[in-house]
Amino acid sequence: MTVRNRFLSAAGAAALMLGASSAFGAPEKAASPGGVSEQAILDDAKTTDDVVTYGLGPQGQRYSPLKAINKETIQGLVPAYSFSFGGEKQRGQESQALVKDGVIYVTGSYSRIYALDSRTGEKLWEYNARLPEGILPCCDVVNRGAALYKDKVYFGTLDAKLVALDAKTGKVVWRKDIDDFKAGYSYTAAPMIVKGKIITGVSGGEFGVVGRVEARDAETGEIVWKRPVIEGHMGELNGKPSTMTGKTNETWPGDMWKFGGGATWLGGTYDPELNLIYFGTGNPGPWNSATRPGDNKWSASRLAINPDNGEIVWGFQTTPHDGWDFDGVNEFVPFEMQKDGKTVKAGATADRNGFFYVLDRTNGKFISATPFVANINWAKGIDESGRPIYDDANRPGDPAKSEDGKKGKSVYATPGFLGGKNWNPIAYSPDTKLFYIPSNEWGMDIWNEPVNYKKGAAYLGAGFTIKPTFDTHIGSLKAIDPATKKVVWEYKNKAPLWGGMLTTGGNLVFTGTPEGFLKAFDAKTGEEVWKFQVGTGIVASPITWEQDGEQWVGVAAGWGGAVPLWGGEVAKSTAGINQGGSFWAFKLPKKLAAK
Repeated sequence: MTVRNRFLSAAGAAALMLGASSAFGAPEKAASPGGVSEQAILDDAKTTDDVVTYGLGPQGQRYSPLKAINKETIQGLVPAYSFSFGGEKQRGQESQALVKDGVIYVTGSYSRIYALDSRTGEKLWEYNARLPEGILPCCDVVNRGAALYKDKVYFGTLDAKLVALDAKTGKVVWRKDIDDFKAGYSYTAAPMIVKGKIITGVSGGEFGVVGRVEARDAETGEIVWKRPVIEGHMGELNGKPSTMTGKTNETWPGDMWKFGGGATWLGGTYDPELNLIYFGTGNPGPWNSATRPGDNKWSASRLAINPDNGEIVWGFQTTPHDGWDFDGVNEFVPFEMQKDGKTVKAGATADRNGFFYVLDRTNGKFISATPFVANINWAKGIDESGRPIYDDANRPGDPAKSEDGKKGKSVYATPGFLGGKNWNPIAYSPDTKLFYIPSNEWGMDIWNEPVNYKKGAAYLGAGFTIKPTFDTHIGSLKAIDPATKKVVWEYKNKAPLWGGMLTTGGNLVFTGTPEGFLKAFDAKTGEEVWKFQVGTGIVASPITWEQDGEQWVGVAAGWGGAVPLWGGEVAKSTAGINQGGSFWAFKLPKKLAAK
């Protein structure tokens, strides 16, 4: 089956069993939300009785100071309930839940969202988006979460719409088009609230879309500003053209910039002190790098954007002239780094290209890059400016130079296109001063093919086969010290790790595995101290919160995502895993926490 047909097969699978747009259940039973203020969003990393942001705080550190659950007490952690998302839509549950005023808000595959009683798991309301035929999600029908602000809950849909719902009833307040799904646009990330604006990106990099970040008035849904991330495209502010991103043809040849990719499909983080939004940008289009000589800015990059006007403050390109699908979308996490007796305002990101970068988050200046997966061979290293030192022998060949003009030289590159780390978010503990990275050890055979842009068609110009690096494991959870660049500990998992991280003041790290376990590790040593089998693979991000004097842990469960669709040989490691769709809640009873 060709790459293009595999895309279409994935899209076709996504179009099955599409539900009607509706909110139903028993809203009269819902706890009345007190509303989520701007200050509550900014303080989310400190407060323990709620989770009102994706990332447990706008910085996305995924750290909670809660410590009732620790290495000594965790054996008393027990399931409180499991809520089924129901129906036959049991694919890839990647959502991070939110908790506010006794209500859990969790999204599901196929653009669904649920409100649950946080103590009992009883459904308060449910909303199913009405998805049209012909949607084009590249990598399963996932949704990664919602946003809360005032009396509304917001989430995006696979047909590239943004929906605002009444948080109490689930009724639609407004619904806005992000872009044309027929052109390949979709939306899977959790939106972000910054200064009264809802901030979103776009998905669809494999279909020749142009990535952008945009801000809307959270009350009305009306556009405030738009910032395309590929050079040559004009921004917008208050309904009028603002400034161009870069200069036309500075690093892109001809008209290639018009379909340049750079999808901003993972969402962003925010530093309120510096008033900067940080967004990653995806691969350039097409994958065939021979067609687009140059650095191809700002694809495969991290950008700092002013949330007031959408202007780019700085950019750092992790993979200039990307030829391996090393999206630079991975989250950029602000933190304070102690080095040489000084405190550095830093930010860190574990890139798809296999390097863990630390930058000065005030200006984007390069500090360090450390390999976090084995056998990286697409580059010989990273130079003093942060630019890759390419190994040209490991770049896929130009098909135009081949004998038949149909297939360029195939190379084996590590990591594979699914990345040293993919979408699944890292965590940072200010206690241990370590980052926790769910990485994967794999490579790929990759070759280039001729390709032309066609609206709504896959825009790759490449073929690939993923292969595991080691016989014993693919998944590798690593704890990295950003100051010393050392891997402090590693946990190896047979199947790929595709879920997000959570770390706590109880000196624990939580994550899930495709084999169906929610696991907890000692944050300092990596010792596995607890696990629970939920019956399907976990590819979501855990949360923790406090209610009624007890610490709770929650996680969505349901196997899916890109691995079973695109995993090639590595998909064998997950053969037989049942799909699912549920939210699990665990708690540590007071009497056990007191021991």
